[in-house]
Amino acid sequence: MPIPTLPEAKAELLHSIALEEVAIAHILNAEGEKIQKALTCEHKLDDLIAIDASVASVLRLLIKKEMILQFKLESTLTLPNSTHPHPHP
Repeated sequence: MPIPTLPEAKAELLHSIALEEVAIAHILNAEGEKIQKALTCEHKLDDLIAIDASVASVLRLLIKKEMILQFKLESTLTLPNSTHPHPHP
């Protein structure tokens, strides 16, 4: 496999960030469905507290992941579009 050019590598990084964002959206949706199901079923208070703690734990992890993705995005966007230096006028 040939080494990608800088623009290709930059595009691949942006694509990977987008895919991770889609995965996060799916996880958030699943957690929302978990809460909705818990509210429509009869559960003991302890069960609802456990579900809440589980969702809160997942949300904390997703927030950390979002922060890392933000750093990755910022770093990717600061990469030059080519390896050739711009000539000075």
